[in-house]
Amino acid sequence: MARVTGLGGVFLKVNDPAALAAWYEKHLGVKVQDWGGAQFFWGDDGGPREQAYNVWSLFKPDTTYFAPSEKPFMINFRVDDLHALVAQLRAAGCAVGEKVEESEFGRFGWVMDPEGNKLELWEPPKA
Repeated sequence: MARVTGLGGVFLKVNDPAALAAWYEKHLGVKVQDWGGAQFFWGDDGGPREQAYNVWSLFKPDTTYFAPSEKPFMINFRVDDLHALVAQLRAAGCAVGEKVEESEFGRFGWVMDPEGNKLELWEPPKA
């Protein structure tokens, strides 16, 4: 049987692609290419490929987890040092959430991009 094998990408409609691409590169290090997107290659951090994964999750329509964004989606980015990135974002005046959550699943923080998209920043737990 044919089946889905993983997450291929995340695609967004935005008001100003060039300006938002510049924000993502400046604040999150996402290098948007001339074709309009970025690629993230697994295993480029030197870690075992078995530890790298994507999550796909469904939420009820009345969830408040994406708040204060009014968008029906949220993007989760893997990061290498959540506390350092949150400090950088705050210092740059970005709309960063007040809390950082730590659990057996890793560390989580949140930031809103200039177009109101809530981004979840995730530092996976150490092996």
